Amino acid sequence: MPVPRPRRLPVVLLLLGARARRLARMSRTGGSGDAGMTTAEYAVGTLAACGFAALLLKVLTSATVAGLLSGLVARALAVAG
Repeated sequence: MPVPRPRRLPVVLLLLGARARRLARMSRTGGSGDAGMTTAEYAVGTLAACGFAALLLKVLTSATVAGLLSGLVARALAVAG
């Protein structure tokens, strides 16, 4: 009797990591494990996203970054024109 070959995962799942592989395996087997986020996880994720957005806004509106961006635009216009 031939030995069955192990099923190969698509490259996308290999790149996405263990959680994606577990979710794909659960969808194939019909498992109903803990696949979703709880309310507390959503709250922590939302707070982290808001904190990152505030930090990004602060950095992008600083005088240093504004000077760098205007210099970049000036150089691009000088090369184009």
